[in-house]
Order: sequence, then C-alpha cells, then structure tokens
Amino acid sequence: MMTAIILVDQFTKGAVQSNFYHGESITIIEGFFNLTYVRNPGAAFGMGANAHDTLRAIFFLALPVLACFWLLWLIWTTRKTSLLLCTAYSLIFAGAVGNLIDRFTLNYVVDFLDFHFKGSHFPAFNVADSAISIAAGLLIIDFIREFKNKEDTSNETSAS
Repeated sequence: MMTAIILVDQFTKGAVQSNFYHGESITIIEGFFNLTYVRNPGAAFGMGANAHDTLRAIFFLALPVLACFWLLWLIWTTRKTSLLLCTAYSLIFAGAVGNLIDRFTLNYVVDFLDFHFKGSHFPAFNVADSAISIAAGLLIIDFIREFKNKEDTSNETSAS
C-alpha cells in the first residue's frame, strides 16, 4: 500500500509538471474542481514558505526524515495489534515520503488538486497530502473508539 501511494503520488505530480506550465489551471468541474499546477515551498497551505533557508531545511527536510523513522517504528509495533493504527501510520509515512521526494529533488512540493465552492477556495494539494488527511481521520476514529472502550470498561467496573 505504501509503495502504491508513493508511486501514484509521484506519477501524478510528474504528469502535472510535464503537461502544465507553473500556475496553469484547467477546469474539471465548473465552480468546484480544477487541476492547477502549484509549487509549494512551504508546509501545509504554504506556511513557512518565506522562512530562512536554514529553518526550511530543518523543518521541511531534517525533521520529516526523523519523523519517517519514527513512523516506521510505529508501523512495526502496531502491525499485529491494530490494523487501523498501522494503516494510519502507513498512510502518513507514504504521504511524507511522497512530499519529501519533491522537497529533496525540487526544493518545493508539487500540488495540483484545486477545490473551490461559492467563493471559498481550499489550498491546492496532492495525493500525498490526501493520504495524510485520510490517516488523520483514521487516527480520530481510533481515538474515539479507544475512548468509548475505556468508558465502557469504566462503566462495567463501577457496576460490579
């Protein structure tokens, strides 16, 4: 799964770079969805794009690499105990690697999925970002599930 996400992410980014000029936008669904070639030198939603090069190297290259090693450890430790957590960590890892490939080779991340609706515009993103967002949802589901399990256990204990 991780390899497939990384490959799809890199393939789609390469297709955008090969077929669009920077800033070009093609409407796919009028008033809702465009393909737009964006170069994001920052973090999510472009945060930190204008930071000093040293800070950018630390926050966008060094720390994500360390986080990837930590994610590999989390994947390894949850692989037999929690499919949901293992999947979430795997999605985060794949998304992080997909974006790190861009940062190391291009010094920016290629974004192209561009949604908007009735004057509201969501910043462009990519397949790697989508994997990370799905993982965030899975982590929230796991948190809620664990909270309910602890609540049920607590209720059973107090009823005895």
